[in-house]
Amino acid sequence: MNYSLSRRLLCRRAITCIKSNLLSEIIPSKGLAVEIARPFSVTQNRNMKLVQFSYKNDQKKICAGYLEGDGIVDINKADPSLGTTVIEILRNNQIDNVKKLKSTTKSPCQCPNVVPMSAVTLTTPIHGIDKVMCIGLNYKDHCEEQKLNPPPVPMMFSKFASTIIGPDQAVRLRTDVTRKVDWEVELVVVIGKKASFVKAADAFDYIVGYTVAQDISARDWQKEKNMGQFLLGKSMDTFCPLGPCITTSDEIGDPQSLDIKCSVNGVLKQSSNTNQLIHKIPDVIERLTSVMTLLPGDIILTGTPGGVGMYRDPPEYLQPGDVIRSEIQNIGAFDIKIEKF
Repeated sequence: MNYSLSRRLLCRRAITCIKSNLLSEIIPSKGLAVEIARPFSVTQNRNMKLVQFSYKNDQKKICAGYLEGDGIVDINKADPSLGTTVIEILRNNQIDNVKKLKSTTKSPCQCPNVVPMSAVTLTTPIHGIDKVMCIGLNYKDHCEEQKLNPPPVPMMFSKFASTIIGPDQAVRLRTDVTRKVDWEVELVVVIGKKASFVKAADAFDYIVGYTVAQDISARDWQKEKNMGQFLLGKSMDTFCPLGPCITTSDEIGDPQSLDIKCSVNGVLKQSSNTNQLIHKIPDVIERLTSVMTLLPGDIILTGTPGGVGMYRDPPEYLQPGDVIRSEIQNIGAFDIKIEKF
């Protein structure tokens, strides 16, 4: 047996409080469930899943944390020198300090700062950011369902950062304004540091991690009511749910080889893999940073796979009362409810 394999086996035996390498937490959230599928790395205990949450006895305050065992470590309580939110941590260049904090924990059972899931509500894993950038027509199967050739360069648009919500909130439809609201599950890149004129070869150095989004889209406004401009159809209130966590780059594995799924009311609508991405993440970052500076916390929605409602036969659209489940391998899943505005 080689040294590396022997070391991994010893680490697995040492973590006696974990019964398997894949755990899930079910966190009540307005009657729904938020599931975080968490494969533990026993060889690199600095890997982490960042979250934001509020204590149930203080719903107004948003706190940054990371998953540890069956709970969450409140980062600022564990080390008051660190930021209280994820965006503060990134802007203050403290992510390495957070990883050092985590690395001092010998095992999830021995961490004195773990807050039980029952005491908190998960919110959006990041907020207060500058930019939400999006890539259109970036999955082969999404182009195929529209009978379109893949675009030769990334097609980019934006959503307002004010559209971001978390699993603790609901997508709210202005039903008197739009009647064609669609789902789009997407892998999200979270920028960790200021990025300008970044070459594709260096792009991954600027990514702190990845999360899951729904690029909720009012198709009538996207396609018909705004002269072909996407902004109004993409930026209605609550149209960017994020969750349940940010899986850091050192834990995600290959972000361009992850299963990605979306269900509506328990019926699977989208099922694909990020290996279907046409324009890969490094190329997208190189193109974006050639024309603008990306700031810590900025997010890039990398595109959606086939199976959206608009191109089903007959077309299907979201209605108040629906529940969307969004899931990406190695990150997790969250449910979001649809309500009338």
